[in-house]
Amino acid sequence: MRDDHGGAGPSVKTYSEAGVDIDRGDRFVDFIKSIRSRAVDSGIGGFSAALPVSSLGFREPVLMTTTDGTGTKLLVARKLGKFDTIGIDLVAMNVNDLLVCGARPVVFLDYIACGRIDETRLHDVMRGIVRGCELAGCSLGGGETAEMPDVYGADDFDLAGFAVGFAEKDKVLPRKAEILAGDLVFGIPSSGIHSNGLSLARKVIPESDTDTWNQMLIPTRIYAREMRALVDTGRVLAAAHITGGGLFGNLQRVIPGTLVPRFTFDWPVPPIFGRIQSRGGVNDQEMRAVFNLGLGITVVVHPQDAADLRETAAREGFELLQVGVLVPAGGSR
Repeated sequence: MRDDHGGAGPSVKTYSEAGVDIDRGDRFVDFIKSIRSRAVDSGIGGFSAALPVSSLGFREPVLMTTTDGTGTKLLVARKLGKFDTIGIDLVAMNVNDLLVCGARPVVFLDYIACGRIDETRLHDVMRGIVRGCELAGCSLGGGETAEMPDVYGADDFDLAGFAVGFAEKDKVLPRKAEILAGDLVFGIPSSGIHSNGLSLARKVIPESDTDTWNQMLIPTRIYAREMRALVDTGRVLAAAHITGGGLFGNLQRVIPGTLVPRFTFDWPVPPIFGRIQSRGGVNDQEMRAVFNLGLGITVVVHPQDAADLRETAAREGFELLQVGVLVPAGGSR
């Protein structure tokens, strides 16, 4: 057969020959549906996820949405050949953004783009996503797996996530109009580097330092239990998820422009940050602008409410550290 232009006809005549295996994609969906977890929605495989809002128990619900990925932490997973925790990171990067806005995560969706569906590897990724949903207290409502051999190499893939949550209208954060100079900043410790700054970390840590590379892969902490307890006190004025931009950049997003945070920098910092700094000769200013330095979430409270928050954290069994104060902009940080 010849084409309309007189040349030889195309040699590729099926989707599979073009590099897209529908049967493999269907098997992957069946695997997801087979995972025994309260977080896996029974409707996976349909065209959309549905949830009756009235069942959530909100008086005046406000819908909130987030989207994020895991960045180059994927390359750490690939180097170590370990993919069973990167899905937790994907969920964490999305739901933590909801949590600092006072929302309760309800539904998570994933998008996996790849050159070829590697079932063994993607099964591990999906197990991590389901575990992340369990930790966040939300359901995996569905997702998309796109096999695109002309865009990605056979061993390449990328992850994106999308989370939906609800908050009571009167508990939405931040409450900027109430934030004043002298308000205190508290932090909840991180599990390590989380999912930001890996482009720098990977370049300064030698590949032979497998201990530090394994530390880079420790999954991002999900703060659903902690933030729900703190928000329910009604004392939290603002909260920030410490991602790219570091402590200053992220907290500044949720406080008035007339104020800046002054941090004490006297809390315990995980050793991985010292290794990155010493190995790469990275100065303090850059470290503070890129990494979480041991704090995954920061919250702002009035001084008179600090004791109440400490008591709540102690009762719920998590660490809450006083790490700074808000001061007028223009002063020393």
